[in-house]
Amino acid sequence: MIDQVIAAMRQAIRELKQWPQQEIQLFHHNDSDGLSSGAILKKAFGREGYAVRRFSFEKPYPAVLQKIFEQEGRILVFTDFAGRIAPLLSDLNRGRNLVLILDHHVAEAATDPKVHNLDPDLFGIKGDRDITASCACYVFAKTLDPANRDMAHIAAIGAVGDQFFVDGRLAGINREVTLEAVDQGTVSIEAHDHGERYYLINAGGRAPLDELGAYLDTLGAAGFYRDGPRMGVKVCLAGTSPDSDRMVTDLRKIQTRAFAEEIARWRRGDVRLSPRIQWIHVHQRFAPMGVKMIGAFLDEIRDKEYIDPKRFLAGFQIIPNEIPGFGHIDINAAKISMRVSPAMEIDIRSGKIPGLNIFLPQATQRLGGFSDACHTLTAATTVAIGQEEQLIDEMETILKGDDHG
Repeated sequence: MIDQVIAAMRQAIRELKQWPQQEIQLFHHNDSDGLSSGAILKKAFGREGYAVRRFSFEKPYPAVLQKIFEQEGRILVFTDFAGRIAPLLSDLNRGRNLVLILDHHVAEAATDPKVHNLDPDLFGIKGDRDITASCACYVFAKTLDPANRDMAHIAAIGAVGDQFFVDGRLAGINREVTLEAVDQGTVSIEAHDHGERYYLINAGGRAPLDELGAYLDTLGAAGFYRDGPRMGVKVCLAGTSPDSDRMVTDLRKIQTRAFAEEIARWRRGDVRLSPRIQWIHVHQRFAPMGVKMIGAFLDEIRDKEYIDPKRFLAGFQIIPNEIPGFGHIDINAAKISMRVSPAMEIDIRSGKIPGLNIFLPQATQRLGGFSDACHTLTAATTVAIGQEEQLIDEMETILKGDDHG
C-alpha cells in the first residue's frame, strides 16, 4: 500500500518540478503533528530552492479557502488537514493552481487533476493507527530527495504527539519511520509494562517525545494567536530554547487557569446531557487561546470520575473572526470537539459502537456545517453559531437509528 502512495507522490513531484512558480504556500495544522509536518516540508522544499510562505491554521475554514483560491498559477500545499475536502478544493481550484494534500485523516479523492490528494487513507493505510501527517510528509520528503531522511526524528515527534498507539506502541509507518530515527541515532526507545516510551537524543541528552509533543501542542494551540506556531516549527527544526521555554511557561499558566475554572463549572453541574452525549459550551472563555483548546480540555477530563464513561464527550467553542496571517475573516461559527472515555475507546475499536468519524461529519453535513478531519476517537467540525443544540440533536438521531440497526 505504501508503494502506491509513493507512486502517487512521484507523479505529484514530477508536476511540481515542471511548474513555473518557485514559491510554495504551505498551510499546516497547529498541533504537534501539524507543526512537525510543516517543519519537514518547509525544510524539504527549501532544500529544493523554493521560497516557502508558511501559514498555520486550526482548520481550513471555507471562508479562508475561498480567499486562498482567489489566486492562480500558485503551488499550494496542505498538510494535516484537507484530505476529506479534496472535492471542495477541486471545485475551488478548477485547474488554476497546483495543489498537494499530505494528510492522514479519512479522505476523499480529488476531482481536479491539478489537485493531488496524497492522503494514505485513500490507499488503505489507517491514519488513526498506522500513519500521521508528519510521517506522510517524511515519506514525501524522502521521495523528493533521499537526503531528507535526516528528518526522521521530526516525523517521530508528530507520530508520538498524535498518540495513536497499538498496545502502547507506535505501529505501521509511524513505527518504521521512528525506527529509521533510531538507526540514525536521533531517537531511542525504552520498553515498559504498558508499551514503549520514545526519546529524542540531542546534545543536551534525552528528551521524552511525549513531553515534546505536549510542548508543541501548547505553542500551537494555546499560543495560536501569539505567534506560537512559528515558534513550534522553529523548535521542530532547531530544538527548544530559553525563548520557547518562556513562551510555553506563560501559555501553560493561562491554560491551567482556564481549564480549572471550566472543571469547576462541570463539577457544579454546568453540563448538558442528552441520551448518548454529555456536552458543554465554553463560548469565548478560553480566549486568547485558540479553538484547539476545547479538544485539549476534553482530552484532560475524558477519564475523570465526574465524566459519564458511557456517554460521548463534546465541547463547543466560538471561533474568532481572525486568522493570523490573513487578518479579519467572517467565519461566524462554533467548533465542536469530541472525545470518548477509555471504556468507550475499547468498544469503538471492537466495533460495538460507532466511531466519532461516522456520525459527527454526517450530522454536521445535515446542518450545512464544515467537516474536514475526523478520526474514530477524536473528531472536530464546525457549525454556524446558534446551531450547537441542533447538532447534538442530529447526532442523537443518527445514533438512535444505529441502535435500531
